[in-house]
Amino acid sequence: MKKLLIFIDMQNDFIDAALGTKEALAILEPVKEKIRSYPAENIIVTMDTHGDDYMETQEGKYLPVPHCIKGSDGWQLRPDISELLTGAKIYEKPTFGSTALAADLKALSEKEEIELELIGLCTDICVVSNALLLKAAMPEVKISVDAACCAGVTPEKHVSALETMRSCQILVTNE
Repeated sequence: MKKLLIFIDMQNDFIDAALGTKEALAILEPVKEKIRSYPAENIIVTMDTHGDDYMETQEGKYLPVPHCIKGSDGWQLRPDISELLTGAKIYEKPTFGSTALAADLKALSEKEEIELELIGLCTDICVVSNALLLKAAMPEVKISVDAACCAGVTPEKHVSALETMRSCQILVTNE
């Protein structure tokens, strides 16, 4: 059994820049400990990635805060986290969930038994989107989310997203 850590969007803009929150800052140390508990080759990273045309996109119209513009400081992973991710595979994604990640992991699950654990930001947007995509693609793969290593846009939305994932047979740990 190969256990993989799916590390969602721990980028500057979601931690302490354009869309940062005190809750995102609060999970930094637990996230680093979680990363250290996995072999580097078993970590997969997603990065929210937008272009200069972000404000013209549907997302930009609903969330008119430019963020994670490719190449910007806000798009980068925090240096203290990035240094722990040597060897990790990175998926840049232009929207909340990564269909490429789901397709690649589905193909891997057809070759070997895998288990997935998700952590990151934001619980109620990108974490839940990826968790549900992965569960839809691989209903028999064990998928969990570590609540102590996630933060939502608000504490209330974090709790609601955890409940949504639990309802969809995703194991929620460390609440």
